[in-house]
Amino acid sequence: MHQQFNPKNKDLIVNINGELVHRDRAGVSPFDSAVQNGDGVWEGLRLYDRRIFKLSEHLVRLYQSARMLQYEGLPDRQKLVDEIKRTLAANDMTDGVHIRLTVSRGLKYTSGLDPRINQKGCSFFILAEHKPPVYSKAGLRLITATVRRPPENVLDQKIHSCNQLTSILAKLEANAADVDDALLLDTRGFLAETNATHVFIVKNKRVETSTCIACPQGITRATVIALCIQNGIDHSERNITPAELYAADEMFCTGTMGELAAVVELDGRPIGSGRIGPMTRRLSDCYAKLTATNGEIVVD
Repeated sequence: MHQQFNPKNKDLIVNINGELVHRDRAGVSPFDSAVQNGDGVWEGLRLYDRRIFKLSEHLVRLYQSARMLQYEGLPDRQKLVDEIKRTLAANDMTDGVHIRLTVSRGLKYTSGLDPRINQKGCSFFILAEHKPPVYSKAGLRLITATVRRPPENVLDQKIHSCNQLTSILAKLEANAADVDDALLLDTRGFLAETNATHVFIVKNKRVETSTCIACPQGITRATVIALCIQNGIDHSERNITPAELYAADEMFCTGTMGELAAVVELDGRPIGSGRIGPMTRRLSDCYAKLTATNGEIVVD
């Protein structure tokens, strides 16, 4: 999976701390914590027909992450929502949009790691792009990465952090293998997630996913679990071994940027029939119906 440049995004207006500027003229200070230390938190949001799906849940996770990192001077919820609305209006966007919302610890008065050299007040950045779901609906091919997802006593995955070097290293392995993405295990050898998405398997019509010991508590992941409950689909969250992944009847990934996407191959081995399975199609249809009618209106 290689995202291509969309000409519709050539003249995007982006939002830097409330200032709306052309993408080519946007500037971030070298003293900002996001630049210096990767000290930022972020959310990916999707706009469907003037509505952002699960906006409240994303903002709850954003603020939880920021508080776990002890950020001071966070912009309040209404401020961020208003700035998202301004950004969408400036780009005349109403549908088929992915929004990257980032908040950093803010500016330092000198370079360094110590948060005590930060001036109070966070920075925020809003990037809205014309971007449909990025994954092919024909099915994804994955490899298992050699790098592992860190446990919570190394880097707590409840912090939805801009520090994504583990994911980048895994993605480099996927690119070298000419596949779509890389699946990551935790340090115990159980399924964590891919470099960009959560992972579900289906076995004997039972939908299963990993625990969140070594992966974030995904918004789309939680939505799929809720859909299983609402539709009477047997499901569980547990430790899943690589052998169980290979033996699965179906596998699919979930995430805001890509919605639900089937996995048809792992490490050169077909998953199930090697085609998109019936449970994946069923849950994808349920998810599409949900996004078509739910969300917070942000475009008048």
